Amino acid sequence: MAATAELFRSVRSQAARLPKEFRMEGAEARIRRQGAAVILEPVASDRAWLDDVAGRFSEDFFAAGRNRPALPPRSRLGSAFR
Repeated sequence: MAATAELFRSVRSQAARLPKEFRMEGAEARIRRQGAAVILEPVASDRAWLDDVAGRFSEDFFAAGRNRPALPPRSRLGSAFR
């Protein structure tokens, strides 16, 4: 059986009481809608949750900067919008 959260009104807002296994650390959570789903994500100063999703980056991952292609000279870009 899927877990459920109790929904209730608190003044002018709707709130949800989360089951123990869904509790998050902190006093805030990011919220977004994806289709009919409402997704709560922890607001964390550390990115430990990202490591769980994407894996850990090596210590030197950002050392060399990002490998971005060079932009064409501005004159060539300007002619594309005339």
